[in-house]
Amino acid sequence: MRYLPIVAAAVAIAATPALEARTAKRARTPHNVILVVIDGLRGKIVTPQTAPELVRLRDAGTYFPNSHSVFPTFTTANASSLATGHQLGDTGDFSNTIWTAAPIASAAGSVTPFLENDAVLGEVDTHFGGNYLNETTVLEAARKAGYGTAAIGKLGPALIQDHLARDGMTTIIVDDSTGRPGGIALSPDTVTGMTRAGLPLVAPDRGANGRSGDARTPGTREANRAQQDYFIDVATRVALPSFKARHRPFAMVFWSRDPDGTQHNQGDSLNRLTPGINGPTTFAAIRNADGDLAKLRTALKRLGLDRTTDIIVTSDHGFSTISKQSDTSRAARTRYADVPEGFLPPGFLALDLASTLNMPAFDPEAGNAPVTTGAHPSRGNALLGADPSHPDIVVAANGGSDLLYLPGRDPTLARRIVTALLDQDYISGIFVDDRLGSIAGTLPLSSINLKGAALPPVPSIVVIFRSATTGCAIPTNCQVEVADTTLQQGQGMHGSFGRGDTLNFTAAIGPDFKRRFVDPAPVSNADIGHTMMALLRLSPTPHGALTGRVMSEAMPGGRMTPYVRGEQRSAAAGNGLVTLLRYQEAAGIRYLDAGGFAGRTLGLADVAAPEAAGRGARR
Repeated sequence: MRYLPIVAAAVAIAATPALEARTAKRARTPHNVILVVIDGLRGKIVTPQTAPELVRLRDAGTYFPNSHSVFPTFTTANASSLATGHQLGDTGDFSNTIWTAAPIASAAGSVTPFLENDAVLGEVDTHFGGNYLNETTVLEAARKAGYGTAAIGKLGPALIQDHLARDGMTTIIVDDSTGRPGGIALSPDTVTGMTRAGLPLVAPDRGANGRSGDARTPGTREANRAQQDYFIDVATRVALPSFKARHRPFAMVFWSRDPDGTQHNQGDSLNRLTPGINGPTTFAAIRNADGDLAKLRTALKRLGLDRTTDIIVTSDHGFSTISKQSDTSRAARTRYADVPEGFLPPGFLALDLASTLNMPAFDPEAGNAPVTTGAHPSRGNALLGADPSHPDIVVAANGGSDLLYLPGRDPTLARRIVTALLDQDYISGIFVDDRLGSIAGTLPLSSINLKGAALPPVPSIVVIFRSATTGCAIPTNCQVEVADTTLQQGQGMHGSFGRGDTLNFTAAIGPDFKRRFVDPAPVSNADIGHTMMALLRLSPTPHGALTGRVMSEAMPGGRMTPYVRGEQRSAAAGNGLVTLLRYQEAAGIRYLDAGGFAGRTLGLADVAAPEAAGRGARR
């Protein structure tokens, strides 16, 4: 393990009498807190041309250029960290698709449910003792403290913010399923407020924006305007006026589906790597989300809440263009009716493992039907072994990385799997459950914050797919990654361990944040959840120890947090491949920059230059 010290004079956060006095005053009257999550917003895509309102907020408040998604870089995973202030080893939300070890009825009986669904989340909660996250969320703690609470926006991550408040009587929860079967109910007060505002009680769908196309038909060319307009209207015309009328502090999460959904489905680059997610449809989606932020800030000012409200803006992860190319995959050499010849099909990892290990594959989304020659798993997930009800291997396909579960926890099988993976050119890095022992070419899950107090099964192996850049001026803005997905080459995905996916956007403004300040210290989405708890004076009892930290250096009177850069390498595999992890550490917390094989993961080609080191800068 190697540490690279930051070249700067950095001192630990220390309380001063003035800071203590200000802290005591704030403790008596906590300010309101709004978290705005702009799903899939890349860390360095924000400019005066692409997102002027974000630039105004960033430049007037505190900007965190050294920001991190938690890994795996998926939406519900990061939603769990934002909601609780804990890393994934505690929340158990390891990716958008996980193995639940039991069929989930609301996911058509699958044992590998997709978590972006209100009914699925409720059933998963029930299956894991009533709270699958095993931690208290910010909104739950705020609700119990008597604060006003709301979670509005994208289906799945919005509900995760207070997933136990399913009766709709306290926390306002509005998402894609509002007014539909399986959606969260609206309280009478919320119904009255929406009716007065002239808003329908059924959320609009995405319309043309929801069309992903197929291998021959381009996806959408439209941003998600109608649905986003509805969500921001609920936030600004219903939730905020209701909170003001109560004369109590409030906490609200607004989760923007754009640009994520549009980048996934965009039709600007069918089967081509360029422009990929840098076409006109993506930039329309970024402007759409930016406009919603402007509406939110305008409403706060109109209601007289702007001076008493902290706004934290972040994204759950970065974004990449999908590649479906491999020279080594047997699955890519098979013909499929819905896949361009020579491209990787959905479920390529499962198909290649089944072939190499001589195991039959079954589709958990199709009633465990066998996957026959010339077919692929419908969503990429698969159960490998003679009996799908007792599989030897479970493959949870997610995108830029996949999860493998070994129900029998067989170390010999784990080594056979690793050997098979190391032969594939689309692999870039392997992390293995510590309980399976050390395997050459791999690093342990504990090194990436995935071993903690989680209730759902811990993955046995996390498989990273290759990522690179198409060569633009800012490499993280044009990352390309191999992705196990039903989407097409040229569309958008995330989930890799490249810096294009781990680098998200974070900025904050309000009475509890410095003005015109650039914070060079590493921060993560777990830190944001932990910081929101502190701002609201909430201190629920944790079950796990993998928490984030309070971003105190960004607060008035706060001093810089020292941090170092580190590197961890596995023992070399027989073919010489080494899984490499680059990270930063601050206050005992590890922040993950990039992981994988050198030259196959963006950010691992050579030693990364510090993004910003040492002392905070004022503009």
